[in-house]
Amino acid sequence: MYTYLWNKYRPAILQLMIASADGPQQYKFWDHEFKNVNPKEKGGYAFTLRMFQGKAINDIKTSTVAKDLLVILQQSKKASELGEDSIYEFMLDKQFMLHIKQEKAPVKQEKAPEMSPSEV
Repeated sequence: MYTYLWNKYRPAILQLMIASADGPQQYKFWDHEFKNVNPKEKGGYAFTLRMFQGKAINDIKTSTVAKDLLVILQQSKKASELGEDSIYEFMLDKQFMLHIKQEKAPVKQEKAPEMSPSEV
């Protein structure tokens, strides 16, 4: 439903994802762009999507707006590359301001091999 809109802004969103390495970024949308797509969006248009390695790591089941953004990001090679090592948070607020934050993904700790008493 919103994939056309997200695809239209994909280049700008990708630039903001890159720039978010230096701090949170924002992009202001026009409310009519969302309202023209679906004037009766249940639950409103605001959402938070946290993405890591091409998947949502928070619950976005009730937000068509967020699910469609995730689809567009999954189709982008650049977004996939960026999302491999970092967690991205996309938050669209009630004023139609998209906030993008990047945080480093937690590093998996390799378990040290256990030593037998005879090796100690």
